[in-house]
Amino acid sequence: MPEASTRPQDAALGSGLGRVLLLVYGIFALSASARALVQITTKFSEAPLAYLLSAFAGLVYISATVGLAVGGTRGRLIALVSCSIELIGVLAVGILSIADAVDFPDDSVWSRFGSGYGYVPLVLPFIGLWWIWRHRPRLETPA
Repeated sequence: MPEASTRPQDAALGSGLGRVLLLVYGIFALSASARALVQITTKFSEAPLAYLLSAFAGLVYISATVGLAVGGTRGRLIALVSCSIELIGVLAVGILSIADAVDFPDDSVWSRFGSGYGYVPLVLPFIGLWWIWRHRPRLETPA
C-alpha cells in the first residue's frame, strides 16, 4: 500500500521562501488584527463594515500563519482553507470597495485589492496556495 512521503514540506518552511512566507503572514496577522482593534474601539460608527472586514482579515491571516507554522496534514488543511478564504475575500472586497465606495468610507485591509498595503494582500494568497500545492505530500509507489 502506498504511503504518504514526508517530502521536505515542513522543513521547507524553515528556510528560504517558506520562511519569508511565514514571516509575511505573521506580519499581516499582527498588522490587520491591530488595525481592526484600533478602528473598532476608536471609530467603529464611521465605517463598521470596513472595520469588521479588517477584523475578519486579521483572523484569516492568523489562521493561515498557524496552519503554515504547524505543518503536516492538519496545518496544510488549515492553511489551504485560510488562503482560499483570503483570495475570495480580497477579490470580493476589492470589487465591492471600488463599485460601492459609500459602504467603504474608510479602507479595510482588502479594500481596492489591498492597495493600501502595496497590493500584497492580492498577491499573498496566490503565493500561499502555490506554496501549499508545491509542497504537498507525494504518494510513493512501492518498489
